[in-house]
Amino acid sequence: MAIERYNPRDAEPRWQAKWAETKVFETDNSDPREKYYVLEMFPYPSGRIHMGHVRNYAMGDVVARYKRARGYNVLHPMGWDAFGMPAENAAMQNKVHPKDWTYQNIATMRGQLKSMGLSLDWSREFATCDVDYYHRQQHLFLDMMEKGLVYRKQSKVNWDPVDQTVLANEQVIDGRGWRSGALVEQRDLTQWFFKITEFSQDLLDSLETLDHWPEKVRLMQKNWIGRSEGLTLRWELVGSTAPEGFDELTVYTTRPDTLFGASFMAIAADHPLAKAVSEKNAALAEFCDECRRAGTSLAALETAEKKGMDTGIKVRHPFDPNWELPVYIANFVLMDYGTGAIFGCPSGDQRDLDFARKYDLPVAPVVMPVGGDAASFKVGDTAFDGDGVMINSRFLDGLTNEEAFQRVVEKLATMELNGAPQGERKVQFRLRDWGVSRQRYWGCPIPVIHCDDCGVLPVPKSDLPVKLPDDVTFDVPGNPLDRHATWRHVACPHCGKEARRETDTMDTFVDSSWYYARFTAPWEDNPTDPAVANRWLPVDQYIGGIEHAILHLLYSRFFTRAMKATGHVGLDEPFKGLFTQGMVVHETYRLGSGAAGQWIAPADIRIEEIDGQRKAFLLEGGDEVQIGSIEKMSKSKKNVVDPDDIIASYGADTARFFVLSDSPPDRDVIWSEAGVEGAHRFVQRVWRLISEAAEALRSVESKPATAGEALEVSQVAHKTLKAVQTDLDKLAFNKAIARIYELVNALAAPLTTVAAGKADEPYKAAVRNAAEILVQLIAPMTPHLAEECWTVLGRQGLVAQTAWPIYEEKLVAENDVTLPIQINGKKRAELTISRDADQNAVSEAVLALDAVKTALAGQTPKKIIVVPLRIVNIVV
Repeated sequence: MAIERYNPRDAEPRWQAKWAETKVFETDNSDPREKYYVLEMFPYPSGRIHMGHVRNYAMGDVVARYKRARGYNVLHPMGWDAFGMPAENAAMQNKVHPKDWTYQNIATMRGQLKSMGLSLDWSREFATCDVDYYHRQQHLFLDMMEKGLVYRKQSKVNWDPVDQTVLANEQVIDGRGWRSGALVEQRDLTQWFFKITEFSQDLLDSLETLDHWPEKVRLMQKNWIGRSEGLTLRWELVGSTAPEGFDELTVYTTRPDTLFGASFMAIAADHPLAKAVSEKNAALAEFCDECRRAGTSLAALETAEKKGMDTGIKVRHPFDPNWELPVYIANFVLMDYGTGAIFGCPSGDQRDLDFARKYDLPVAPVVMPVGGDAASFKVGDTAFDGDGVMINSRFLDGLTNEEAFQRVVEKLATMELNGAPQGERKVQFRLRDWGVSRQRYWGCPIPVIHCDDCGVLPVPKSDLPVKLPDDVTFDVPGNPLDRHATWRHVACPHCGKEARRETDTMDTFVDSSWYYARFTAPWEDNPTDPAVANRWLPVDQYIGGIEHAILHLLYSRFFTRAMKATGHVGLDEPFKGLFTQGMVVHETYRLGSGAAGQWIAPADIRIEEIDGQRKAFLLEGGDEVQIGSIEKMSKSKKNVVDPDDIIASYGADTARFFVLSDSPPDRDVIWSEAGVEGAHRFVQRVWRLISEAAEALRSVESKPATAGEALEVSQVAHKTLKAVQTDLDKLAFNKAIARIYELVNALAAPLTTVAAGKADEPYKAAVRNAAEILVQLIAPMTPHLAEECWTVLGRQGLVAQTAWPIYEEKLVAENDVTLPIQINGKKRAELTISRDADQNAVSEAVLALDAVKTALAGQTPKKIIVVPLRIVNIVV
C-alpha cells in the first residue's frame, strides 16, 4: 500500500490543538517533582517574528521537552517586553495609539509562535505594558525606595535629541543612541536612580559562582563593573594661577608608580575648577560646551580625537615643589568617572601619549621592560604600559611596578596638604548607578508625587497602580504626559493640596529585570509569592543573545538582590545557566553595484549554477543579481526569510530541525534553501520509514534484542540514545541531530525489511523498540512529526507526556578496547582489540602491527607484558 507523504499543514495544527486541549504544557506549582525552569529572553512585539526568534525559541523548546520527558516539573513561560520607543514612533508616524499598535503586534506574534509548536505555558502569559504587571513593578519601586535603593538627583545625562529621552551610558554606542542612532548630547536633568553601586563588589565576586555562564559574558560584566585599586592624590594648585577659592586638585590613579612621568593634568569640562576658570574665559567656555555635546560612552571617548585646552592653572608635583605641571580641560575626561581629573603620564598610557604629542608636552619614560637599558630606552609613537623596572623616577629607580606603587603610597601617607594626608588608598568601580528616568509616555509611570510644600512623596500603595492615560496625542515631539490636561494633577497624599505626578516613566530595562520572577506566580497581588519564587528560581537555563551581556543581565542580577532586600525573593542570582545563541545569517543580494545598488529579498530571486558558479537572477524579469556577503538578517538589506513562508511551505518541524542542525548553537547559522530542503527530506524520510513498517510493528511488543541478527539494531539504537542524551545535556543540538541522522540511516534497512514482511517476531520486536527510541529522540526537535509517528505505531497517549527511554547498559557497552603499546617505556603504537581477547591473542596482535615491526627492526622481544584492558609493554 502506498503511504501518503507527511503533510505538516494537516498534522501540525491538529497536534497543537491537542496539546492545548489537554493543557499538557501548563505547569502546576504544587507538583512535588524536581523543578526545571527554562526561559528564553522574551521578545519585543515589533510586529512579526524573525528567524532569530525561531532559533532562540526552538532551542529553549528542545530543552523544555527533553527535561519534561526526563521527569522534571518544567516551567517554560512566554511573555512580551512591550514598552518602549518604537511604539511611540509608530504612534507619531502611523497615527495609531501605542497600546493598539503593541497589542495588535502581540496577537500576530503569538499566533506565529504557536504555529511553531512550542511547549509553552501560555496560561502565564503577560506583557510588561499590562496594567497588572506594571502595577507590581511600581510596588517594587516603592519597596526599593523604602530600602534606600532609589534616589533622585541632578546629574549629567545622555540626551537623545531624536527620541527626546535620556539614555543610560550603556545605551550610548559610539556616541549615538542605541535605537535612534542620533548623536547624543549631554544635559543636566533631575533623574531617578537605582543604587546598583551598592552591590558593586558582590556583583563582581558572584561572577565566580556562575560556572554555567559563558566565560566571555562573565568577563564582559567584570570589565563593566571595573574594580580598580589605586589611591586618591591631592595636588597643590599654584596659588597665583588658580581661581579664587581653589587650592588643590584631587585625582584618582591606579598607577601612582608613574608619578615621575607626569607631564600634565586633565580635568572634565564639568569639573568645578573648569567651570570657575571658564567663567572669565570665553574660549574655554566654548570648548567646555563642545565637550558636553560629545558622546559619553567609553567607546566614543576611546575613538574620538583627543582634544584639550590649557587653563593656565598650574599644580605642584607632590615630590618636588619646584616642578609645576599645566592643567588642561580635556574631552576624554568625564566628571562621572573617578574625580573628574587625571594626571597624564604619556610614556605609560597611549591616550596620554597621543595628547602629549598633539600639544607638545614632555614625554619622560619611567618604566622600561625588564633587562632594558635605561640610558637608551625611549618611547616613540606607542606607550609602554606593561610591567617592568622603574627608571627616571628618583627614589623609585630599579624597583618593580608593584614595589614602586607601594613605596609611593607609603610616602604620600606621611605627607600632608591642607591638614590631611596627601594620598590615600582607595578601591573604585567603573560601574555607576542606574539612571531609570525616561521622558516618554509608553513606559511604566514612576509612582511619586511632587508637592510644593511636602516635597517628593511616594504614591501610597493603596493608590496603585498609577495608570497611563489613554487620551494622549503624539502630534509634537516630547512626552505627552507633560502636556496632558488632567493626568498630572493630583492631591498631595500628605497635605491634600494640589500636587503633580511624576511624568517620567521607567527605563524599559526595568521591565525585563524581574519578569522571570513574575512568571513563577503571575496571578499574585504582590510582585511575587516568595515561597513559590524561591522554589522555581534561579532559572535553570536562560537563553538569549550575547548583545544582552551587560545591559539586561547585569540589571537583572541587581534586581534580584534588590528584591531579596525587599523580601520578594530569597536568592541573589536570577540565572543559574546561561546560553548565548548565535545569529541567523543569510547571503545578501543586490541589483546593481556599489552603494546605489538595490537590495533584493531572497524570496524574489532564483539561484542557478552556471559553469560551476552560483548565480542569482530576479524571478520577475530575469536580471542578474549580485550575490554579496553573508550577514545578519536585517530588513534594511532585505536578506530576511519570513518564518511564516517557511512554515507554510515546509512546516514548523522542518524550520526547527534546520536551525538546530546546521551549526553549533553558540555560532551563527547560515540560512540556505538547500539546507531547509535537506531538513524537509529528512522529515519525509522518517515518516516514510516509520509509516511503511508501522502496520507490521503494531502487533509486536517493543523489546530490545539480546542476541541474534537483531542485536546490532538494538545496539545502534541504545548507543544513539545514550549519546543524544549526553548531547542534549550539553545543549549540543547539532551533534544530537547528526547522531539521529546516523540512526535513521542504520534503521532504514531493518524498517524496510519489516515493512516487506521478511522479519521474525524477535527481529520485529527489536526494530519496534528502535523505532520508538527514534521517535522519542526526534520529539524535542520535531514534535509534530513525533506525535504522528507515535500514533501510527499504535502507541497510546502523547509523546509529549511520555517518559524518556532508558538505554540498556549491556547494549551500549563497547566490545573493543584500545591499548597503548610501549617499547622499552616509549609509546610506539596503539592496538584496538576485543576486550575479551586473552594475553596470547593480544601479544600476537601486537607483534603483527607494522609500527611495532618497524620499531623492533628484527629484534626479538625479551618480554611482552600485557596489563589487561590497560597497556602492553615490550621489553627488548
